[in-house]
Amino acid sequence: MMLPGSQEMLIIVLLILLLFGASKIPELARNIGRARAEFEKGKKEAELEMKKMEEEMKKSPKSNSELKKEEEDKSKTVNRKEEGD
Repeated sequence: MMLPGSQEMLIIVLLILLLFGASKIPELARNIGRARAEFEKGKKEAELEMKKMEEEMKKSPKSNSELKKEEEDKSKTVNRKEEGD
């Protein structure tokens, strides 16, 4: 992918100036920076969550049959509670 050259960048900057005005550019840049920081924060949180999940799976690996049995037990418990209400 080719990056825009100096002439293209100048045209882009001039268009931004025309569209937003000189007074709005610092605010626009600040908002873009905040959005990027928020995105990075969310990305790091997601990565940490994935690592925690991987560690949990390594600590207690369960077979499919064990997972199905746990699901069945949970659904039976829910059904009993509903019948009791």
